[in-house]
Amino acid sequence: MPFLLRVELPDVPGSLGRLATAIGEAGGDIEAIEIVEKRLDGTALDDVLLDTEPGIMPDSIVSACNGLDGVRVVWISRYASGGLVLDLEAVEELTSEPDNALDKLVELLPRTFRVDWAARLHRGKGTVHRTGAAPDDLQFVEIERPMRLEVDDGTAGETLHAGARVDGNEIVIVARRGGPEFLDSEVARLGHLAGLAASISRG
Repeated sequence: MPFLLRVELPDVPGSLGRLATAIGEAGGDIEAIEIVEKRLDGTALDDVLLDTEPGIMPDSIVSACNGLDGVRVVWISRYASGGLVLDLEAVEELTSEPDNALDKLVELLPRTFRVDWAARLHRGKGTVHRTGAAPDDLQFVEIERPMRLEVDDGTAGETLHAGARVDGNEIVIVARRGGPEFLDSEVARLGHLAGLAASISRG
C-alpha cells in the first residue's frame, strides 16, 4: 500500500541518505521524494512517497525515521493518487493544452500538492470544474492573494483548505482531509501555478 510521509530533517549532506536507509531497513520502498520547503533554521521538509512490504505497518517506518538524530515525521497517510507531480511537470502539461489549461490545472493540483481534491469556482456560475472528491456546492470566496481558507464543505473542521485567484471572477481551492497543514511555501506555489495557468489560457 502506498503511503505519503512528510518528514522534517536537517538540511545537510547525508541526511536524505540516512532517511532512505532507515525507511528501507524498516520495510519501506521509496518511490519518489520531493523537497517541499527549506527553512532558515537549517532544516527541510520533504514528502516521501513509499510502498511497504506485506505485513509492514506504517508505525514501524515512522519509528525508524523518528529514531534518527534531528528527524521528525510530521505526517503520514495512505496515498493512492498515482505518483507525485512536480511543479515543472505541471507547467509542461498546462502548456501542452493551452485551451484547456484551467481545467487541466484543477486535475493536476491533487498530485502536485498531495491534496484530496481541487475545484475551480466562478463568482456567478459556482463550481465550473472539480476533481471527483470535491463537493459540488462550494461557495465562491473573495480573495486577493493565495491563502489558507476556512471553507464549509461538510467535514466539520477535519479538512484544511487553501485557495488562489485565477482572475477577478475565478478562484481555485484545494483541500486536505486530516492534514498536514498548508505551508506558506505551498500556498505561494498554488498562487504561482494558478497565475501561470491563467496566463497560458489567455495565450
